Amino acid sequence: MPDLLTLMLAQKGTLLADGATGTNLFNMGLMSGDAPEMWNEEHPEKIAALYKGAVDAGSDIFLTNSFGANASRLKLHDAGHRAFELSKIAAEIGREVADAAGSTVIVAGSVGPTGEIMEPVGTLKHADAVEMFHETAAGLKAGGADIAWLETISAAEEFRAAAEGFALADMAWVGTMSFDTAGRTMMGVTSKDMAALVASLPNPPVAFGANCGTGASDLLRTVQGFVATGTEIPIVAKGNAGIPKYHDGHIHYDGTPELMADYAALARDSGATIIGGCCGTMPDHLRLMREALDTRPRQSAPTLDAIVSALGPFSSDSDGTDGGGPPARRKRGGRSRAA
Repeated sequence: MPDLLTLMLAQKGTLLADGATGTNLFNMGLMSGDAPEMWNEEHPEKIAALYKGAVDAGSDIFLTNSFGANASRLKLHDAGHRAFELSKIAAEIGREVADAAGSTVIVAGSVGPTGEIMEPVGTLKHADAVEMFHETAAGLKAGGADIAWLETISAAEEFRAAAEGFALADMAWVGTMSFDTAGRTMMGVTSKDMAALVASLPNPPVAFGANCGTGASDLLRTVQGFVATGTEIPIVAKGNAGIPKYHDGHIHYDGTPELMADYAALARDSGATIIGGCCGTMPDHLRLMREALDTRPRQSAPTLDAIVSALGPFSSDSDGTDGGGPPARRKRGGRSRAA
């Protein structure tokens, strides 16, 4: 049987995903440095409210609060042994919300990066990474998630390890990477590289694309890069609500609901069929994105100039596919996550 996401895409053509996890949880009282996944146990009512906010705004898909629910990230909070358990709870809460929605809503089990650099550049062994992804996916599956959703990945090696982990858990999956460094991921992957990577996997995702990164303009340029490869796999666009601004001790995103509505329509016209928001995207944004997808007629793919005119300038002159060399690799530190 096809997975639920593939069935819904065949039925509806375009699906609306959810918005930010971190932004919404910070607004509910999560403190910087805390592990959001612990709230699955400590504040399940707030996690249910997070999910329900997306559903009530019209999302067909919402991601679980399990982005950092792997042994490597959780060990920073003395909870490395609880990856399966916290993933399962995140999905169980999501299952309850989806089943009460009154219409079909997909519970997508969020799986973020391990936070470590894989061999040969770093020290994380392939087999260890596979097992981390397997453990998280198994917990999500046990809790009732419909699909696994890998996000904010920057390295091809980690993407491959996750694919193996999902295969071991026997879960269909979606995979997105973050193109935040002159059109490339932090580890130098371009949109063209990612499409080739996806095509090479023995257990490919049922959809792939981009999330987070910099602004919505950059993300749509990356989406058009995927389309240019001729891929027939559905494409995901999950862009930030504008650009982050630091104000009064907090990070705010300057993208209005109206701008995100324009982004949603442009993402669809650019070739994405699964469209949502990432950092800064709130239910108010999602409501107007839903309305735009439902009411605005489909147009031809926008030019890059049209994207800039509607959403603002690109952060770099290149999308990384024009033959230039990759940016210098830099080490990751701390706990980064889609906010």
